Amino acid sequence: MILQERDYQIFREINRWRFCLSRHIKELCGFTTERACNRRLQILREAGYIERQAILYGIPRLYTLTHKSRVLTGANKNKTSIRVDTIAHDIAVIDTFIHFMSISKSKDLIFTLDTLTTEREMQSKDGFISRRHYPDFVICGKDGTSYCIEVELSLKNRARLRKNIQQNFIEYDYQTWIVPKSDTAIRKVLNDSETEYPNIEIIDLERVKELC
Repeated sequence: MILQERDYQIFREINRWRFCLSRHIKELCGFTTERACNRRLQILREAGYIERQAILYGIPRLYTLTHKSRVLTGANKNKTSIRVDTIAHDIAVIDTFIHFMSISKSKDLIFTLDTLTTEREMQSKDGFISRRHYPDFVICGKDGTSYCIEVELSLKNRARLRKNIQQNFIEYDYQTWIVPKSDTAIRKVLNDSETEYPNIEIIDLERVKELC
């Protein structure tokens, strides 16, 4: 088969996020209909460029790159490992970016694929063995203004959350946290931190999910 420019874009988006759902690829790669997107994904699967994995019950199949497409695009040659315990979080992160990207179209904001750097891309530049914290993704404006986005579904370690807030304050102009309405523990830490770190914004996860 002859690969099209959009096929390489599909490979890039799958690689930068670790995996994608079909609805993610539709939005990120500019397909006009779900049918057209699924048809192209099927062709790429049959040609051995991508895989579709069923990992968790109730979660749509995940699209990942094969060795063939990783070599072709210069991505990490090793197969991407998917952690079952972070799938819901990782899906919410992509949903969040698509939410902001959709808003950008109508409000002339800077949330575009060209201004985006994902956590995975930052880890790759720093070396995957680094234990340094990175936001889920970062957006950089034309004027150099930086926005870091964090999706937090549950509070696992209060001290670590505070440390990440502090680090984000030092390194980025704005930090936006996507949090479920029901999680009062995360919200309390964020609200308590706003006085010391005034660049914090909190957005309900449910608001992001409305467009998904």
